[in-house]
Amino acid sequence: MGQTTISALLLSAFMAIPAVAADPLQQKYPDVVSAKVQPRGADTFDFDVTVSSPYDTPHRYADGFRVTSKDGAVFGERKLWHDHAGEQPFTRDLYGVKIPRGIRAVIIQARDRKHGYGGKAVEVPLPGR
Repeated sequence: MGQTTISALLLSAFMAIPAVAADPLQQKYPDVVSAKVQPRGADTFDFDVTVSSPYDTPHRYADGFRVTSKDGAVFGERKLWHDHAGEQPFTRDLYGVKIPRGIRAVIIQARDRKHGYGGKAVEVPLPGR
């Protein structure tokens, strides 16, 4: 067998091995999957935030999310009081968030009841800015 044939066989065998997904129980934080923002009034915005929390149980779940500046100033926070095990990912709102005029985009990050904030965050541009 020539070198090209052996390489092709090895490559096709390697590609046939399915990728192993990360263990959801090892995930430390919930992820923000997406966020929509609408202007509500002068310097005030409404947010619809979608969070994924694959380990949702009554003992450990995504218990909130926040809207911050890029340097970490918190503009608003939504507390979540129960798990969303039967609704993954789930979307919740946070309305009436006042954001200073000079801010053009915000960061949205979710928190875990056990570990706090972390995981995948999203940056969202503010409409009209």
